[in-house]
Amino acid sequence: MKFLHCTKNDKLTLSADKGIYRVDWMIDASFAVHPDFRSHTKGVMSFKDGKGAVIGISAKQKLNTTSSTTAELVVVDQLMSLVLWVPLFMKAQGYDISNSNTVNQDNKSTILLERNGKSSSSRRTQALNIRYFFITDQVGRGEVQIQYCGTDDMIGDYMTKGLQGIKYEKFCKHIMGME
Repeated sequence: MKFLHCTKNDKLTLSADKGIYRVDWMIDASFAVHPDFRSHTKGVMSFKDGKGAVIGISAKQKLNTTSSTTAELVVVDQLMSLVLWVPLFMKAQGYDISNSNTVNQDNKSTILLERNGKSSSSRRTQALNIRYFFITDQVGRGEVQIQYCGTDDMIGDYMTKGLQGIKYEKFCKHIMGME
């Protein structure tokens, strides 16, 4: 209630200072945080160098995973249809962003799996269903780029983690477009 009271006058501000031709996604997972040990999905989309979160998603994952790497892979798979739809929508509006659709993640093992597919798989990830390598196919086709983003800059953490202090303020300001 205190949080709601303190944020009741906050306003979402959206801007695209350098145009709306580049899209950045901050996609992350919180591993095994629910009572049934399912992970939590979070994703934020904004325009490159713009203000505010155009799309924000926070949801419990529909399946249990065995590691943070697989939880991160599941979240990208869950959001990939939206990641691929946004450039199509923007193109219909007259803005071609097909070469500037970037997914930022903070798990290097997951990035390797997404870029290289089965060749980066180890004993811990060999049981993954092949459908998750749909991501690798999309990267190979140039539909999306995968990029590392350090945990201190992972805006998606605002959606699910109990952030405090400077990190909370920084992420809140970014999502609300107040920075």
